[in-house]
Amino acid sequence: MKKALSIALVAALASGSMLAQAYQKGDFVLRLGAVNVDPDSDSNDINLPGVPPLHTEVDDDTQFGIIPMYMVTDKVGIELLAATPFEHNITLNGQGVNLNAGSTKQLPPTLSAQWYPRGGKDGWQPFLGMGVNYTIFFDEDTDKQLDNTLNSILGATQTNLDLDDSFGLSAQAGVDIPFAKNWAISLEVWYIDIETNATVNTDVGDVRFKTQIDPFVYHVGIAHRF
Repeated sequence: MKKALSIALVAALASGSMLAQAYQKGDFVLRLGAVNVDPDSDSNDINLPGVPPLHTEVDDDTQFGIIPMYMVTDKVGIELLAATPFEHNITLNGQGVNLNAGSTKQLPPTLSAQWYPRGGKDGWQPFLGMGVNYTIFFDEDTDKQLDNTLNSILGATQTNLDLDDSFGLSAQAGVDIPFAKNWAISLEVWYIDIETNATVNTDVGDVRFKTQIDPFVYHVGIAHRF
């Protein structure tokens, strides 16, 4: 996704970045495209009998992003990051151990206040933003590997995974580069603070741990100004 972001930026600059695209108070902009959530995950030690301390790793996923933005003034906008549900596989890693733990789906709506230094001027529109994120986890499942491991170590015959929803801050940077009247190539990146308390519930007791997901989120797409 990072490579795609770089290629899109070069292509946009080559297409003629000085086409009219002056954002002004009252403008509504809709950004659509691919959104990739790339976790920089870690956790506290997960201790199971006879197993070295384990830590979580969460893989990335790409979905379709729907990102509306409204210009409150010529230089200040309010944006909402929304997307179709992301699905992530979770592994537990330790010394000599790589265990498929399960999967989860999540929605990470993120509301940001943005500053447009070139607001009111034609041409490319860079911006910076700060905001808040609320991540909703659902459809959590444990993997057969984890089920078998907990059965072998603990004698567990029933397992399920539960992840608490997360509230955190976010920071972002981006640019809209016009290629036609009211149309632009849109590139964005966020860093989002996502931390969740995870519980593997079993019929012989629970395994609890805290996971920091803290993803970089990348968007490559188009923007249309209404």
